[in-house]
Amino acid sequence: QVQLVESGGGLVQAGGSLRLSCAASGRIFSINVMSWYRQAPGRQRELVATSTSGGSTNYADSVRGRFTISRDNAKNTVYLQMNDLESDDTAVYYCKAVIWAPTMQSYWGQGTQVTVSS
Repeated sequence: QVQLVESGGGLVQAGGSLRLSCAASGRIFSINVMSWYRQAPGRQRELVATSTSGGSTNYADSVRGRFTISRDNAKNTVYLQMNDLESDDTAVYYCKAVIWAPTMQSYWGQGTQVTVSS
């Protein structure tokens, strides 16, 4: 059984930084795409950043230049470094991974709350 466990959320003042982590565990053959999504109250879940196994990254316009996604393939872990946080970044952040285990399937983490106070 594959699990994704996120950590690193919390309360931070505007302009501050947080680093989220998401670790995948279980019988994993390989991990393809790893992504971060977020969902604010009353809004749809939106894609924040994506990292492919080939090293490509992509960001939502709203976070480009402030957030950085990275991954440690040896640890099956993806990170999201969030700098210069704004109140609009307040949301529950979810990790998603496309994993061969042994068939290709998408898995979601349980979410971690990020609250930015102004």
